[in-house]
Amino acid sequence: MSSFHGLEMAKRALFTQQSALYTTGHNIANANTEGYSRQRVNFESDTPYPAIGKNRPGIPGQIGTGVKAGSIQRLRDEFLDLQFRGENNLSGYWEKRADALGRMESLMNELNDTGLSTTMDLFWNSLQDLAVNPLNDGARSVVVQRGITLADTFNYYNESLHNIRADLNRELSQTAGSANTFLEGIHDLNEEIKNLETNGYIPNDLYDRRDRLIDQLSKMINIEVTTDASSDAALKNAEGLLTIKTNGITLVDGPAGNFNQLYIQTTSSEGGIEYVEAFQVVDGIDENGVPGAQVGEDLPLTNKGTIHSLIETYGYGPENGNFVEMLHDLNTLQTVLMDEFNRVQQDEEGNYPAFFTLEEGKLKVADEVQDNPDLIRANADGVTGDGSNALRLAEVFEKEFNFGTADDPRMISVKDYYASVIGDLAVQVEQADRMHGNTNILLTQLESQRQSVMSVSLDEEMTNMIKFQHAYNAAARSMTATDELLDRIINNMGLVGR
Repeated sequence: MSSFHGLEMAKRALFTQQSALYTTGHNIANANTEGYSRQRVNFESDTPYPAIGKNRPGIPGQIGTGVKAGSIQRLRDEFLDLQFRGENNLSGYWEKRADALGRMESLMNELNDTGLSTTMDLFWNSLQDLAVNPLNDGARSVVVQRGITLADTFNYYNESLHNIRADLNRELSQTAGSANTFLEGIHDLNEEIKNLETNGYIPNDLYDRRDRLIDQLSKMINIEVTTDASSDAALKNAEGLLTIKTNGITLVDGPAGNFNQLYIQTTSSEGGIEYVEAFQVVDGIDENGVPGAQVGEDLPLTNKGTIHSLIETYGYGPENGNFVEMLHDLNTLQTVLMDEFNRVQQDEEGNYPAFFTLEEGKLKVADEVQDNPDLIRANADGVTGDGSNALRLAEVFEKEFNFGTADDPRMISVKDYYASVIGDLAVQVEQADRMHGNTNILLTQLESQRQSVMSVSLDEEMTNMIKFQHAYNAAARSMTATDELLDRIINNMGLVGR
């Protein structure tokens, strides 16, 4: 054993404690950095002396050679990450669904005096008044004006629902674009990590950046993350390359070094309503938005995550989707009401025109009726002053119609049908709000558990700093003592007899 063994051992202790101090400083510097996982130096005792061999020295036992930094490890719980991403996916779905349905509910608010139900009641009341006073010009004018209000309400709801759907479509495109940006970012980080791990480094900060992108992606779409461990065979705590899949289709292939992108294909129904026809994974999208070759089968249009929630509310078929269904229900209600009202209004001789007409897809009171309210067929045929036909017009709102199909009839009145539509919407909004609240509570709990493992505690780091500083000072004192011993041997021994 060398006489300088004590100096070498003290030097290793100095360097190791110094690396621990640097790591502690890095933790403190990133205490408020989003997604940062605290790091620690794993101390290991160095290889003792002597090793096994035929020429080993005959000493009572092995002597320690000091300490070394085995690795710098980031503290993170993979199981909590898995749970968090699963709950984050559900939270993203219910959050977006609650937001979209809440906008629909706010639009069709039946708690104020401007809702469709109230407008139909006012129109019905005006017809009742006309039945009592069929010769009253004022009563006829009120019927026309309230008919115009009813038509305007239908048109306002229809136009507003289309506008909200246009907003959802833009949000859907932006969300899919953001998801593709995250996929590309994860792929790029995989490549950087591969280069560093190949050269023997553990890029903890790059792992954090990659995990943050995966957390954000998990809110948008349901993903499965797997690790390729082949790259960490020679490195402790190396995490290797990640592969990300959704519904069994690869989005990011870590070992192969490539990634795919999400593409949403839309089309229009015969009624002119656009909807999502297919949700696909493609091998790239060019600068003009043209997708490359499709990878695997189409993704399910109803799943979990922000993207699927937007698809589900926006529309994923000619008659599927919350907003598409509401437009269909309003159109059905409007058509039944208009056709039956016009049937009762008109006579076979053509003396009375249709009360409601469609002009460029919008409901309106016929111009000739607006110009001449006397054309409202309030009297019974040939009987002046008899308002029985006005009562028949009012009964249109209470008469039962088949709002189902021939095979599955659903006989219900216009008012009751609309009340059932609003009731179904209220139930859906209540469920979405409740589930959003529940998933938020679980997500907050999981995030709190994750932060208890990965977040930086300044009190703990200050304690570590003092601990490593004292260890550094002790190693320095050990080096000084060894230096004094060597100085005594070298400079003060062998002076007798000179």
